[in-house]
Amino acid sequence: MSVGEREPVTLLICDDHKILTDALAMVVERDATLRMIAPPVHTAEESVDLCLEFHPDVVLMDIVFKGPMDGIEATRRIKEVSPATKVVIMTAHDEERLLVEAVEAGASGFLRKEEAADEVLAAAKAAAEGEVLIDPTLLTRLLHQVAQEREARRDALALFEELTEREREILQLLAQGTRNDDIARKLFISPQTVQTHVRNLLAKLGVHSKLEAVAFAVKHGAISV
Repeated sequence: MSVGEREPVTLLICDDHKILTDALAMVVERDATLRMIAPPVHTAEESVDLCLEFHPDVVLMDIVFKGPMDGIEATRRIKEVSPATKVVIMTAHDEERLLVEAVEAGASGFLRKEEAADEVLAAAKAAAEGEVLIDPTLLTRLLHQVAQEREARRDALALFEELTEREREILQLLAQGTRNDDIARKLFISPQTVQTHVRNLLAKLGVHSKLEAVAFAVKHGAISV
């Protein structure tokens, strides 16, 4: 290799849309600055295995797969087995939360699948150089939003910790649409006792109705419906 020449950026493409991966692979073959470590793979699990074996510079990663592992979890595992590998998420989704989850998993960038193939590969090269392919203003706003939501969730869960076992049981039954009289018969207690438990749990959660209590509990994952 002559002075000034650099090793090609090693690349792995992981996406279950074969037309897209074939198109990207064809462009890579014509670019001397890029080298595929393996043919494109179509499951997240395969990408983790290949990164463990080959440690590519960059992975172009889809988010949604048919298998049990999604692209965000694959990103997290890739960063564990190959910390130097940069993961660039490719997605057709506009949900901002996915961007935050991807960054928290270790992704270096976010690209829309509508981008032309040469632009996607240019972004891969930029990621290999350490560039972050995310608007920092947007990322800062979203991270702040997520931090606020997590704080609210912690506060809510602290309230649920104050409920007695009986109050939790009644709240779960309320979430299933069970009426007070039916709750009383099911738990072998009087309707008046049920009403007392309901009043107490409403006060502890800082809500004003059974419906609001159920909605609050479901929102924060304290009960299932």
